[in-house]
Amino acid sequence: MPDSSSSAPEMADNCPQHVDPATGHPRPPRREFKARGSFVIRCEGCKLPELNCLCPYKVEAESGVQVWLITHPLEHNKPTNTGRLIADVLAPTRVFTWYRTAPDEVLLSLLTDERYAPFVVFPDDQPDYAHRVVDIEAVKHERKQRIPVLILLDGTWRQARRIFRKSPYLDGLPVLPLRTQRLTRYRLRKPASDAHLCTAEVAAELLRQAGESEAANSLDDYFDAFNHSYACSRRYEKIETPSPAMKRLLEKRHAQQCASGSQA
Repeated sequence: MPDSSSSAPEMADNCPQHVDPATGHPRPPRREFKARGSFVIRCEGCKLPELNCLCPYKVEAESGVQVWLITHPLEHNKPTNTGRLIADVLAPTRVFTWYRTAPDEVLLSLLTDERYAPFVVFPDDQPDYAHRVVDIEAVKHERKQRIPVLILLDGTWRQARRIFRKSPYLDGLPVLPLRTQRLTRYRLRKPASDAHLCTAEVAAELLRQAGESEAANSLDDYFDAFNHSYACSRRYEKIETPSPAMKRLLEKRHAQQCASGSQA
């Protein structure tokens, strides 16, 4: 989908990048990251170019629906990855790195935890798993007793399909396709189709459909701020006037800081 614990997102990756998770043998060192933009000075917090740092617009939102990301290893090094935006906005978000031969033990344990009702988000375009396909009403129904979880496969469409097909622990989960007329607003990578939403957009749209409008709106605004900040930085343009989405985030952030101060 082009593109841990409870209170803060963390990388639930038990395998160091320099060790093969399946065998434990050392991996050969990877070449230094040299993609376009690799020499840009980036903020340590948001990973965006310091010219238009995203940190002033970071807000937190609460949601009765959680998001877990199964992220392809190559996505972690891409500053254009939008999965991390979800973790910024929704504190309970969990992030797992996908390895075909060594699934994350924490993820496997959580998938059998009766507190959660996980749904793997994936298109319903193949007949072999048609019996597992559900709609958003199934998510709403589960909220009565358990915590619904949207499992997003974070990578390119090719990577996401590989994760879906090569992860047996996902085989028994209900499949939740995203049904929407919404077109992507993501312009930092070229999608195969405007109907292919990036990871953050998929999360925001499903949260909205599940009744989590406040969380969806905050994530949408944060994504728009990210999109705008990154696009301007690519042109070496300093943002002088915040966009409408940025202004809404600044207002929310101020309100959250005031509420936090009054409770101290």
